Amino acid sequence: MTDLRNPITRRMQALFFLNGLGLFVVGILFGWTWFFHLLNEIVLWPLPVQIEVDIPGDSRAFRMGHMEAITHGLLLMAMAFGGQFMLLKKNEFAVLFWSALITGWMFTLPAMANTFFGTRGLAFGGGPFKPGLANDIIYLSGMPPVVAVHIFFAIAVLGVWRFLKAEPK
Repeated sequence: MTDLRNPITRRMQALFFLNGLGLFVVGILFGWTWFFHLLNEIVLWPLPVQIEVDIPGDSRAFRMGHMEAITHGLLLMAMAFGGQFMLLKKNEFAVLFWSALITGWMFTLPAMANTFFGTRGLAFGGGPFKPGLANDIIYLSGMPPVVAVHIFFAIAVLGVWRFLKAEPK
């Protein structure tokens, strides 16, 4: 059997954590956009700035995009530290890493795009929601993360299971 004693590298841990932080930053910026959407103006007390804006979207879509960024950011940060409890081959860690990044970013960014297009991206052609080209592109962009999330969790579970089998009781 191939040597499974290769732990997650510190570089991979740092890259997981950096991408998690990146999702948090995107979530914060999206949260500010939501805030200005609710106010219909950009106002940053104590600065004497008040700029009227009309940012499209609804609160449900803003909430979804904001929470996707936070949730997936936390997931990637957790992988930075949880990877030490996995026994995987080098190429399995690589697949884990890329499937996690595809999951995190490609679930988050299309959810945010739905906000500005008034779509849901849950069904090709719109289903019971607003149809249109934007919806269909967002729907199709959701296919890679739908596949990636299953690969990601299957490899993560396999890695932890191998770790627990190898650990003395």
